[in-house]
Amino acid sequence: MIAGAVGFQCPECVAAGMRQTRQLVLPFGGTRSRDPRWTSFALIGLNVAVWLAIVLYGGTEGPLLRLLALQNEGMCIQGNYILGVTAADCPSYGGQWWAGVTDGAWWQVITSAFVHLDWIHIAFNMVALYVLGPELEKILGRIRFLTMYFVSALMGSAFVLWLSEPHTTTAGASGAIFGMMGSILLVAWKLKANYQRIGFWIGLNIAITFFGSNVISWQGHLGGFVGGLAVTAALVLLPKQQRSRLQWPLTALVAVVALAAIIAKALAE
Repeated sequence: MIAGAVGFQCPECVAAGMRQTRQLVLPFGGTRSRDPRWTSFALIGLNVAVWLAIVLYGGTEGPLLRLLALQNEGMCIQGNYILGVTAADCPSYGGQWWAGVTDGAWWQVITSAFVHLDWIHIAFNMVALYVLGPELEKILGRIRFLTMYFVSALMGSAFVLWLSEPHTTTAGASGAIFGMMGSILLVAWKLKANYQRIGFWIGLNIAITFFGSNVISWQGHLGGFVGGLAVTAALVLLPKQQRSRLQWPLTALVAVVALAAIIAKALAE
């Protein structure tokens, strides 16, 4: 027998009670993390590692950035110039071919979310990740948070491919960060928290995106925001009795839509 707060219980009774206890289950079905900061720390570490590798391997003009950043179409680079020739003709013009998503560099739709151009770029994004990431993981759980993060990045890439100029190079975690903003706004609304303050902060970031649209990818920000809203809606807006059955199929549907848009763009070129 095992001593309890009142009397004694048999070991089988204690084990049954532990199985039925839902203390580790979060409001929307996720599992509580022991320390929700470590997921964000891991993402920050990966972003910093990629940035340092790029700095050490040629910087913004180096081959690593060209390999990992998101490019709509491949292009022939000669010095600071883009030559309007095909991949086959590029060497004969003294240029170097940098592949884009539409001609085979499919990995860029995700790797670009870990590429940053300078220390200011990465600092702003990583501060936002540090502030928002642990709060979202406390509510959604680690797996749901990471799913929302990566699907937002994927949706951001889809919007960039369809709405940006053909030879645009896009980099940064901003799509995933805006997905987190959309996610925390919807969660705050669902939980009847102070979402007005969050909305003001998001509005400020939208204004910065608008006024800096010559150097900031509004397409990636918009796509990430839409992706974050869509995934979070699938996770938190369902009736409680349907969450376990429909959360993941609906989340997968959002990811499939983003992938389908990317594939359709690649095939259209």
